[in-house]
Amino acid sequence: MVQQVTSGIKISVETNFEGTFYKNYKVHFAFGYKVTIENQSKDSVQLNSRYWKILDALNNEEIIEGEGVIGKKPVLKPGESHTYNSGCLLSSPFGAMQGHYNMVNFTKASKFKVYIPAFKLSAPFALN
Repeated sequence: MVQQVTSGIKISVETNFEGTFYKNYKVHFAFGYKVTIENQSKDSVQLNSRYWKILDALNNEEIIEGEGVIGKKPVLKPGESHTYNSGCLLSSPFGAMQGHYNMVNFTKASKFKVYIPAFKLSAPFALN
């Protein structure tokens, strides 16, 4: 698990390898990840959008941007958390992800970024 705190918002990420499959005559490696967003600040905040950079061992890069997470824009009061599961496909058994959430602090009426720590994606059969 990797963790990082930005402006009182703690991001924790756990990953798992879900398997391989063929799509369009190419092998793909499926990874899942669970993200927990915990509000350790004294202010109520809302997650508005996300930005992810996904890299694989073949130097392929994919940028994902969009509103909310899994169709939600969670509001977190002090001490509350939101957990969701998602996944990605890579063309290699190794990769990494990192990014940020764009959030709003309701108390200060301001926008801010919360950074998602870089984390590795590794198929267990490919490890030494």
